[in-house]
Order: sequence, then C-alpha cells, then structure tokens
Amino acid sequence: MGSEEKAAPTFNVTFFRPANFYLSGFSNIPHVKIYYVFLCFVYILTVFGNVLLLSVIYLVKTLHTPKYMIVFNLALADLCGSTALIPKLLDTFLFNRRYILYEACLSSMFFVLFFASVQSWTLVIMAYDRFIAICFPLRYHSIVTKPAIAAMLLFIWFFLLSMLAFTVGLIDRLSFCGSVVVKSFFCDHGPVYHLACNDKSLNYIMAWTAFTIILCFPLILIALTYVSISIALSRIASAEERLKALKTCTSHLILVAILFLPIVGTNIAAASNLHPNARIINSSLTHTIPALLNPIIYSLKTEEVLNSIRKLCKRNRLSNITSSKKVKPVSLL
Repeated sequence: MGSEEKAAPTFNVTFFRPANFYLSGFSNIPHVKIYYVFLCFVYILTVFGNVLLLSVIYLVKTLHTPKYMIVFNLALADLCGSTALIPKLLDTFLFNRRYILYEACLSSMFFVLFFASVQSWTLVIMAYDRFIAICFPLRYHSIVTKPAIAAMLLFIWFFLLSMLAFTVGLIDRLSFCGSVVVKSFFCDHGPVYHLACNDKSLNYIMAWTAFTIILCFPLILIALTYVSISIALSRIASAEERLKALKTCTSHLILVAILFLPIVGTNIAAASNLHPNARIINSSLTHTIPALLNPIIYSLKTEEVLNSIRKLCKRNRLSNITSSKKVKPVSLL
C-alpha cells in the first residue's frame, strides 16, 4: 500500500488513531470501473427522479396531505442518502483515491447510515397510514392529520440522529494499532470498528442495537400492520372492494420488498461465508437502487402523482403560450 499508510497518526502510550483509513472495495474483478460508471448513471437518475417527485409534491397543493408528507420525507431521505454515498464512492474508486481521512470516514459513516435508517422508518409510517386507511376508514382523516404525521417524522429524525451520533461517536474511543484497511466500499460501521485492537464490546452492543432498531423493528411492525390489514380485508364481503383496498398498498409493499429483501438476504448469506465481492455488490445495490426506484414507483403506480405531473405540464404550457401572446412586435416606423 506504499508510504501513504504512514501518514502522521495520533497516538500515546495506550491509544492509536490513524490519520487515514484505506477502502479496499472489490478485489480481483476485471473491468470493475464499468460497475462504477453504472452507479454514476444510477445516481444521475436518482437525483432527477427524486427532485421531480419533491417538486411535484411541493408545487401541487392537492398533494399537501399527510400521505404525501410521508412520500416527500422518503424522497428527501433517498436523495440525501444517495448523495452521501455515491459521489464519494465514485471519487474513491474511479479516480483511485482510496485513502480517506479519519474524520471524513466517521462523517460518511454517520450520514449513510442515518439516511438509510430514515428510509426504513419512513416505510413504517407509510404502513401505519395504510393500516388506518383500511382498518379505520371513517376515522382516517381525524387520526392521520398533518400535525400527527409531522410529529412522527420529526421524532424519527431526532431519535435516529441521536442514536447514530452516539453509535458512530463510540468509534472515537477505539485504538487502531493494526491494519487500517476497511474491507468495504465505504466506511461501514462493522468493518471499521472490527479493526480496533482495544475493547470494542460497547461498539458491538450498539451495532446490534442499531441493527435491531433500523432493520428488525421496522420489519416486525410492517408485518404486524399487514396481518391486521389482511384480517380487516377478509371481513369485506365484496371481492372487488377487497382488491380495490389492496391496490392502495401495492406501491408500499414494492418499496418494502426493494429495501428490505436484499438486506435480509445479505445478513443470511453472511452466515455462510459470502464472498466479500458478492457482499459489496449486494450492499452497494441495496444502498442505491431503492432510492432510484422509489420515485418511479410513486410516479407510475400512483394516479394522483401522474395527474399532478400532467397538470403541471399543462399549466406550464399554457403560461408559455400566454406569455408569447403578450409579446408584441416592436414597430420601427
């Protein structure tokens, strides 16, 4: 790894903090840069799709509802999460700048994990919205209000920010006296704290706590929500009404599958010694593809959003026609 690894570390008799970490990324894969170019295109489309969805929700007043407050929050988390990860990933591996400053590593770790956890819990609030809409339709507008959803969203942002700030902050108490090679494509929490050579039991406990809160609890709550929805639908006599109610959940179920199935698959496969390259591909796609697909699903699967986009385009076209009619030719005579 050359002389760069000997960049001035901070240490005393018992504590050693490296100036940099080294991100290993893929090993022995030919033409791997093609994959990074693919991620670059994914990022461009992700930014376009999410900015479009955010703009439509912001500009169309009929979408200023509790349901679309949740969709807005998901699109914002998707956009921020992709921006926290992909540009740095491309800079690291396309331009071979694999050394990352210690402080930059912790900062990257925090933002990537924070926005991923916001995505996860936003899907829980979406499930709650569908649960109330189907199980308590007459009370929906009195329960799912703008202040109630705003309070839920603010709570998850504040709680997850506090929890992950504490989890990442615990890295600062570790001593890295051995290797500084992080076997991942970004400064992931597990690969970083496992490099420490002093007691990391508290980091281990917090890693499992964060894993449970970010992944397990949301999955359990979403599963319980859909069990309740299934029971409520079974009591509806008309098959046509059941299908109509179920259709309102399809977008959410697709988002849940896209986000959670790859993560669950990776963790199950980890028990059977999954190859590091396969794990990196799975993990990188898990962090990037949902953010790309979420706005597409909500644009193509939701009639309200499609109609709103059409209205905006029509309004824009009419304003252009009106402004062009107002422009009169200047006579020189």
